[in-house]
Amino acid sequence: MAKGGSSNRRLAAGGRLGLSSPVMELGSFWIAFGLTLFAGLATGIGSVIAFMAKQTNHRFLSISTGFSAGVMLYVSFVEIFQKGAVALTQAYGPIQGTWLNVGFFFLGILVVGLIDNLTP
Repeated sequence: MAKGGSSNRRLAAGGRLGLSSPVMELGSFWIAFGLTLFAGLATGIGSVIAFMAKQTNHRFLSISTGFSAGVMLYVSFVEIFQKGAVALTQAYGPIQGTWLNVGFFFLGILVVGLIDNLTP
């Protein structure tokens, strides 16, 4: 057992490679792993329920898709966009970092639109 007991055990991603990476406590790792596993299993269970339906309810499908799009827009604008703004302004300064953040956000929208048009 490690010095100081099991509470001091830590998991460092890339620690042996000499990469600078955040250190995650083992308990936090298992919580994150469990939540990710639950989300994956919920996706599988949801798809099984969809295949069991005898007919397609287009109204429900439209409402569900709109709700999902709203959730993704919220996550994009409130969570990811803000974290990107903080990281880029720290790295490139307030003006250039803000322009890079906004530019890459809209570039991502453009790439998704191109992929949507190019795939059947």
